[in-house]
Amino acid sequence: MAETNNPMTVPSTNHPAVSKTTLPIAGLQVDIFGLAELPPAATMISCLWLHHPRLRRKEDMAYIADEMVSAFNASPSASTSTRGLIAVAFDQRNHGSRLVSNAANEAWRQGNSTHAQDMFGTVSGMVMDTIHLLDVLEGYLFGAGDGPGASPGRHIDCNLVLGVSLGGHSAWQLLFADPRVIAGVIVIGCPDYMNLMQDRARLSKLPTYTLDKGVSFLGSKDFPRALVSACEKYDPKAILFGAGDISTHPSISEQDRLRAILDSKIQGKRFQVLSGGADKLVPYHAGRQFMEFFKNATSGWYKVGNIYVEDTVYPGVGHEFNAEMRKAAVRFVLDTLTHYDAACRVVSPRI
Repeated sequence: MAETNNPMTVPSTNHPAVSKTTLPIAGLQVDIFGLAELPPAATMISCLWLHHPRLRRKEDMAYIADEMVSAFNASPSASTSTRGLIAVAFDQRNHGSRLVSNAANEAWRQGNSTHAQDMFGTVSGMVMDTIHLLDVLEGYLFGAGDGPGASPGRHIDCNLVLGVSLGGHSAWQLLFADPRVIAGVIVIGCPDYMNLMQDRARLSKLPTYTLDKGVSFLGSKDFPRALVSACEKYDPKAILFGAGDISTHPSISEQDRLRAILDSKIQGKRFQVLSGGADKLVPYHAGRQFMEFFKNATSGWYKVGNIYVEDTVYPGVGHEFNAEMRKAAVRFVLDTLTHYDAACRVVSPRI
């Protein structure tokens, strides 16, 4: 298994910095980007939630926030639009201002025997924290007409997520967890936590894996049964298939079972998956079978679910969020907001 590098090491330089407001919200230090730049006419606010990588902190997401908000504000109609965009970043659990144990952020190879539990707890915890902030953020910013971004009638009506590495895992889970998050950019993240960690256990040569080539790894001391159950509650692959195999071409009866879950979790959502073809830390092959199922379903038997999927693997790119990926992410976010506004006009035509 490759050592953890910083995938955020190449900042963009051709965009202006946007305003940052840091507020204590629900016990968390939260950075909100772009409040000062909201167009005066903007009453419908889109919020882009930024989930940072393992061993990083919220400050690492600042240039992504700058790039996204600047690109939106530079669009021709932004100055007169009723749509505005802000970006929000906060520290993952046990990271940055929330750090309680450096050892708990390390992997098996660095001597952390509870690596699988620790990382999953961080991922699912980030999801729960984001859901709670989804409940309260608007009240802090625009509530009672006197928040830092207050303006008559202003409210958050559209949420997106962009996550990198560890944040990519939590972005996947958030999209399956909350209907208010309509789209996500998943950068070098994985939708199948159990398979990702099985592969990592293989590369780390854990005895619980090498004993029988991984047959009994799930449920072992390195991946306890309680963690399997947690995956089945939060992680996309396990929500749909449990600890069993993925059906890339499910039977009619299996389609009916899966359709009910997909309807309740992600109907109408938009996904952009950006992966490095040479990524050894979060290799694309760890989630390949899920992505094959996902694309087959959303373009075939579950096309009625109106799910949009982009799945791009960048040849030769390692564990990083490079300039080409960032350009694609900006385009996807802007396209999503245009698509969302168009859909709103169809649903609620002006009379």
